[in-house]
This record gives sequence, structure tokens and C-alpha cells, in this order.
Amino acid sequence: MYRFLLSRQWVILTLVAVLLIPTMIELGFWQMHRYEERSARNDLVARALDAEPVPARSLTAPGKKITTRERYRTVTAEGHFDTDREVVVRRRTDSDDNIGYHVLTPFVLNDGKILLVNRGWIPADRASQTAFPEVPAPPRGQITVTGRLMPDETTEASGIKDLEGLPDRQIMLINSEQQAERLNAPVLGGYVVLIEPEPENGTPERIGRPGNEDAALNFAYAIQWWLFAAAVPVGWWFLVRREKRDRETPEDAEPERAEPAAV
Repeated sequence: MYRFLLSRQWVILTLVAVLLIPTMIELGFWQMHRYEERSARNDLVARALDAEPVPARSLTAPGKKITTRERYRTVTAEGHFDTDREVVVRRRTDSDDNIGYHVLTPFVLNDGKILLVNRGWIPADRASQTAFPEVPAPPRGQITVTGRLMPDETTEASGIKDLEGLPDRQIMLINSEQQAERLNAPVLGGYVVLIEPEPENGTPERIGRPGNEDAALNFAYAIQWWLFAAAVPVGWWFLVRREKRDRETPEDAEPERAEPAAV
């Protein structure tokens, strides 16, 4: 009755179905793991952003690596900006994906150590980007800055190549170790994305808060893959029943009654 299942076509179809089921189940678990990871990251970011500001030196020091739990923590520091040794970070985009620079200004603390402060985004005023751009000045004198603590940027983490031979005072990555070598001074690990004080006339453009990753989408994908896995055997059985029905011979069906001959 079901001997057709031994045909080459049906053996291949059955093997494909058997392989698809565990593959789809595994893809569902992978999406669920992504959902859990993204949810955990969103919770971690939310806690960091909502935490009370603390002095920068309580979380970082020269040569220190900023941990995942310290990332996005709001920190404060007292000192003054050193615009003479300011640099810009190439190939950075604003909220509308326009290409420009991030402005990285050394902030000299009262004890002489330096905190790197990313003051925000400015447009590229020349297509070649070979000359140092015109950068709005920060507040002068002794001030208190507030910002979000960030880890050093690396090529491995960011995917950005650390190119050499760049124009003067232009860099590709914000890295405290590289800047300590350039400045010949002790630089606190990581850097700070400036929140306060507000820039005059809104420039440099403030870097926005980190957004939540769409964890719910991964959850939906997980359910989708598991529904697909459940649908495979159902679909296979439907095809088997249809094939069996199509293969039934006229002899298997009930014979029709013969009409009586006309007299």
C-alpha cells in the first residue's frame, strides 16, 4: 500500500524532511539564545544609564579596561579642556547617516591625568577630509563634565581599520593607550561621551543615548522556526496520503453497476 515510499524520490524527500526538523529546532534555540542575550544587554544598558553619576576616577584609571558592566555608566570629572591637543575621529555618522567626524578633546583633571572626551559629531567641511576641520570651541576654564563611560575602540570590536598615514590630528579609533602615547601623559582607560555641559548652538551634535536592541524579534523568529519544524511531518504525511490516493488503480475502486440493456 505504501511501497512507493521505497522509491528514490520518496526516500530523498523523507531524508530531507528528517534533516529539516532538527535543523529548524536548532535554529529556534539559536534565536532564543539571541533573545536572551539581547534582553540581558538591554537590562544592563538600562541599569547603567539610570544609575547615579559617579566620579570617573572611581571606575577608570590609566591602562584600565572598561568592563561591560561599567560601559554607559554616567561619570563626572573636574578639570579643563585642552583644545591645542584635540583630534577628530574620521568616518563617523550622525543620526541621519551623514559622514563627518567625532571631536575628541583631552580633558585635563586637577591631578594632571587626562580623560578623553568625545564632544560629539561635526560635518566634514571638505570632500577630501585632508585638512583639520573647523571645530567649535568647548567651554573655557575650570568646569565639571558629565558623560557616559565607554571602552576603548579596537579594530576587532568595531570592524574599523586603524589606518596609518592619516592627515595631522586625525584618527580612526578612540583608544586611550594610543592617545597616552601621543600625548605623552597618563590617560584614563576608555573615554567619555559628553552629556553636559551643552554645546553652544547645538554643535558639535550630541551623540544620542544607546537604543534598545529588538529582542522581541528574535523571540518571534524562534517561535516561527519551531512552528516550521512541527509543520514538516504534517506536510510530509499530507503528501503521502495524496500520493497514495493518486496511485489507487481503478481495480481498487468499487466497480460501477452496469446499466440494464434496452429491450
